[in-house]
Order: sequence, then C-alpha cells, then structure tokens
Amino acid sequence: MGYRVAVVGATGAVGREMLKTLVERNFPVSEVAALASARSTGQEVSFGDKKVLKVQNLDHFDFTGWDIGLFSPGASISAIHAPRAAAQGCVVIDNTSQFRMEHDIPLVVPEVNPQAIAKFAKRGIIANPNCSTIQMVVALKPLHDLYKIKRVVVSTYQSVSGAGKEGMDELFSQTKASFVHDPIKPEQFTKPIAFNVIPHIDKFMDDGATKEEWKMVVETKKILDPDISVIATCVRVPVFIGHSEAVYIECERPVNVEEARAALRRAPGITVLDTREDGGYMTPLECVGEDATYVSRLRRDPTVPNGLAFWCVSDNLRKGAALNAVQIAESLIEQKLLPRDQKAA
Repeated sequence: MGYRVAVVGATGAVGREMLKTLVERNFPVSEVAALASARSTGQEVSFGDKKVLKVQNLDHFDFTGWDIGLFSPGASISAIHAPRAAAQGCVVIDNTSQFRMEHDIPLVVPEVNPQAIAKFAKRGIIANPNCSTIQMVVALKPLHDLYKIKRVVVSTYQSVSGAGKEGMDELFSQTKASFVHDPIKPEQFTKPIAFNVIPHIDKFMDDGATKEEWKMVVETKKILDPDISVIATCVRVPVFIGHSEAVYIECERPVNVEEARAALRRAPGITVLDTREDGGYMTPLECVGEDATYVSRLRRDPTVPNGLAFWCVSDNLRKGAALNAVQIAESLIEQKLLPRDQKAA
C-alpha cells in the first residue's frame, strides 16, 4: 500500500536529499509531489535514477488526499503552509525551526523519543530538530539510559551546507579566490569562511549565546530530559558537508568507558569507530552520504566526577535533516498513526 508524499522545498539541498532518501529507503510511495516557490515552478528534480518530477507551485497546491508532507522551505514559509497542509489532512514533518519549541508539537528523533510522535494529532505537525542537536542526542541517549547525564558541554564544527546551497557556493568561491588573490567579500557568513573558522551561527541573543547554541540547549531538554544542563559553542568551519562535535558529559552514576562503548555499539543509528591509533576515528569528509552518527575518541573525563568525552560526526543533510524526517514518516506508518491507516484499522 503506497502513500502520497509531498516534498516542500524540493529544489533546496535538504529537499533534494529528502527525495533521494525516500528512494534509497524504498519508502512505500504511490505518488510524490515536488513543491517549491513560484520562481521554481516548472523546474525539474530527480526522484531516483529514472524519474524526474516537475516542481509545482506551493502557493496553489491542494494537500487534500496527501498523506505526508516533508517540509524544508524555510521557517517563514512553513509558518504559512504547514498549518494549511495539516488542516487539509496531510501530516506535516517540518524540518524548519518554526514549530520546534511549541509545546503541543512533538520534536522527534526516532532513535531517541519515538513515543512522542503520537502527540502530533492535535496540530497535525511533527518537528524535525536542528541538525546539530539530532546527532548529539542520538549519541547521548544510550549513555543517558546507563548513567543519567547531568550536564553536557559541546563544541560544534558545523559545515557550510548547514547554511544551504548559498553557504556551499560561498566556500567554493572564496577558496578559489584565495588561490588567485582575488578580493573576498563575505555574504552568507559574517567573516571569510575559506581557510577560517567562525564562532557564530545564527543571531546573537541577550545572554551572549547565539540562536544555534540556544537551539541545542532547549531541544536537547525537550527531546531527551528537561533536567539536563547544556552549554554549546557552535562554530562554522570550511567543510562542505558533515557536522562534527566534541562532547563532554557529567553523569550521576559512575562511568565505565568499555561499558559505554558497548552500549553505543548496540544503540540504533550509531557506529563506533574508535581504535586509538592514527586514523582510528571518523571525520566529516568520510561521513558524507552515510546514515549513521559516528562516535570516536571515547575516553574518561577526569576533570569532573563521572565524566566522559567523545567525538561525533554525521552527515547533516542526511541524519541531520532528510533521513530523520523520513524515519519519522516510517515510524508514523509502523505505529499506524496516519489518518488513513487508523480508518482502515
């Protein structure tokens, strides 16, 4: 039995990845619609190796009869069209920041809190977390189950694809300009990104944190445990795809590194690559196109009681966005939560 799936923001980096992920995971679709703004109407996007979809105008699209909407068009667009789609009976899985912290909309990472998905019924919308939050909570979940995490300190090393195609284009053009001594004028980022790192993602807030850092704090609490304390420093680095994080946790219970490693290996969505030798760890370049969150450099943190440190890497366009959204859709089907499945039951 196939499902009708609408992909909103289909011409963007995440939208294209959503279409690709649906094919790769053999998602049971009967029909797929590619939607975007009026200026993209009529463009073509690939759906698998042989099928091409013509982009339709989101403004005029009727979601009646469509089962699932995978949204990644930008928060302001989702604010208008996600409630409209939900009102027409289409369950929305939204990848933007628009709905994440609304109390009656579930914020879901399927490996961490799949039970929260059922709470979508009131609004018809499920929120996909921030990319940097997703990979971290996937890695934290088995450790929290074992040791009950009290505090998390995280520094991120986030690729330019987190800023969309424009961010990737800026890194590419600035890198070329550096070699030929052309002037570099930052546009997508506040300072040059080629051969540089920028400790600033999203807007600054009153307490000195950036919005990206705030997202990691509040989203981790909502997804994993409201009692966890989190402080983040989010940094943009000259990498095209793949976010990395150095994570330090302090737990309530005594920590055993080998026990923690074994728990991470058993956990869904995680691959442990940690051999304590040259090259025995994962880098963002190697994770591109992969579904897993990779954990490396696992070791005890002797500076705090019951402390543990690790490095994690993930493809931010896949697990950090498209894959997580498709996994939520798969879970909706598995739990028989879609309106048409409930009617059939």
